[in-house]
Amino acid sequence: MSEISSIARPYAQAVFELARDSGDYARWSEVLHALAEIATQPQVSTLFSHPRVAREEIATILIDSCGELLDDVGRNLVRLLARNRRLDALSAVAEQYELLRADAERTVQAHLESALAVPDEHRQRITQALEKRLGRRVELTVSTDESLIGGAVIRAGDLVIDDSVRARLEKLAAAVGA
Repeated sequence: MSEISSIARPYAQAVFELARDSGDYARWSEVLHALAEIATQPQVSTLFSHPRVAREEIATILIDSCGELLDDVGRNLVRLLARNRRLDALSAVAEQYELLRADAERTVQAHLESALAVPDEHRQRITQALEKRLGRRVELTVSTDESLIGGAVIRAGDLVIDDSVRARLEKLAAAVGA
């Protein structure tokens, strides 16, 4: 996996620089997300290593699948990735681009996983607390997971706050078993 990340990094950086220069981070997010989605489809991804399918043909398939979403620069990116046999790294390129974008826009994606539904008021307070702690704008998504038993787990970048009953029970079991 780290090899794919290493392969994807210069492409993500180049796309990020294009987006920064044009001031249109959102459009490139949409383009990369669409390309990654298409590239991960089994009927497309199997073509990447097929010996009888020309790289130009694969590029054309991706370009045609995106339609009007791709401008000349986007089409050139697809052709470059195909020529260099890097289409399988499209998902990693999209992920790394999003990290660069979030850093530039001073945002962080955070996820709150709770045993119970979280009222809007609590979501707002958690978002504000995370923004204060991280010094960035926080985009919070919320989901429920009954296996937590109670409490919640918050993930924001490298930060993980696990205040779930399940985690407390696991710590207790480890302490008793030690």
